[in-house]
Amino acid sequence: MKRILFVCHGNICRSPMAEFVMKDLVAKAGRAGEYEIASAATSTEEIGNPVYPPARRKLAEHGISCAGKTARQMTRADYDRYDLLIGMDDWNIRNMLRICGSDPDDKIHKLLSYVPEGSRRYGADVADPWYTGDFEATWQDVVAGCQGLLRI
Repeated sequence: MKRILFVCHGNICRSPMAEFVMKDLVAKAGRAGEYEIASAATSTEEIGNPVYPPARRKLAEHGISCAGKTARQMTRADYDRYDLLIGMDDWNIRNMLRICGSDPDDKIHKLLSYVPEGSRRYGADVADPWYTGDFEATWQDVVAGCQGLLRI
């Protein structure tokens, strides 16, 4: 079983989008039983809040439900529980390393490090719609990263 935790700042936009896109992709590939997929925040400010409405709408446009998801904070114990901890941007990665203390097993990666190396988005930050308002750009980044992750 592959255990993947997607992480962003508040766990109300990017990381839940990645969680539910990845769940949808593995289900469509007939591989849902091979994965445990969740998401979390590096901060505490949104704990207990549902997925941000524009993110919910973007998922729903593609037939994906995130019903019942509420934000939670990543903990140090998540490092041992998950095989991969996937951050959305450099800031998330720094905070994840702070929470975990270090990354001795090379589990912490950026989502867009899973797109093909020749891609213009390889290793880039996932667009943050909280600031840009562009949920379509975030959708494209999340789908590309999750598709790449499914290929490994």
